[in-house]
Amino acid sequence: MSDPSSPEPLKITLEDLASVVAPEPSVSPVAAALPGAKNYGTITDAAEQVAPSSAEERGSIFLQGWFYLGIAGLVGALVGWGIAEPGFVDGGTARWGNVVMLPFLLTFMCMGFGIAESIVERSVRKALLRGVLSLPLGLILGFVFDVMANIIYSMGLRLCYEAGAQSHHNPAVWIARGIAWMVFGAAGGVVYGIVGQSSKKGMYGVIGGMIGAGLGGVVFDPIANLTTGGAPSRAIGFALVGIATGVGMGWVESALKDRWLYVTSGPLAGKQFILYKSETTIGSRQESDIYLFKDPDILPRHAVVQISGARVQLKATGTVFCAGQRVQTRVLQDGDLMQVGRYSFRYKEKHRS
Repeated sequence: MSDPSSPEPLKITLEDLASVVAPEPSVSPVAAALPGAKNYGTITDAAEQVAPSSAEERGSIFLQGWFYLGIAGLVGALVGWGIAEPGFVDGGTARWGNVVMLPFLLTFMCMGFGIAESIVERSVRKALLRGVLSLPLGLILGFVFDVMANIIYSMGLRLCYEAGAQSHHNPAVWIARGIAWMVFGAAGGVVYGIVGQSSKKGMYGVIGGMIGAGLGGVVFDPIANLTTGGAPSRAIGFALVGIATGVGMGWVESALKDRWLYVTSGPLAGKQFILYKSETTIGSRQESDIYLFKDPDILPRHAVVQISGARVQLKATGTVFCAGQRVQTRVLQDGDLMQVGRYSFRYKEKHRS
């Protein structure tokens, strides 16, 4: 027999359940007051994030390697031309400008390639260090490779003349210059790899630089023919050589990369950091391989990505979230999403057939 003093059991009907309304999510007054403002997220947001948003930020064109290396080549070529042009003489007895024109061109192109990436990453200190290193390297290689290019060009012209091509209006002569000037592109790639402390980076730079400088050399004579020679033709021709060399280096580097971190959100969204070295440092120090700025939560040496054979491992000193979970050590897999402060990175690998 039931106890008459016990309370009646609680009854919930379907009508009661249907009347329940979930509370609306709260909206930050700051976010509400600033429609359209970018929000890079916080560490707390990262902890709650299990799956990445499909709407990832698109990066600026200024963060693409082919673009900023092309601009660096353009500026470097024009600086070298501008210094040597006052001492250059068309025909007659050569002056000092005739001697230093191409070496100076290569010197400042190499310097541009060396510091361009650091400038894009807003690491002024690293840019200064790389500039100090690349300037003397470019100057030395400029004179050495100028001799090599002249030897190759002389041999090419001799072959052209023997084949009956004895005018600079003949495409065979254009090709001879292009082949000779591939040497300058190779020099730019060498300096690019040295300041980047990576032989693989240097190899990609050499390949891309040779392709770009070769194409620039091929169009140099046609430009001179169209502009009737002189300083304007040299300025335009050398500018195109500088652009082509930088763009070639950037395209080859991107095409041949095998492991990289792509910034999906944050101030550097759209930038890719190719993992060349066995140990890539991430932190707030400007000398870091991946310099993360304007975030007080990021330590000077926040994390390290280590490569050993086919194994790529993340080791975190500071707070890092991966797939929504805080990690200290993790073997990275293709597609892993990492959050470091307000920066998000996607780890990518090139699939081999």
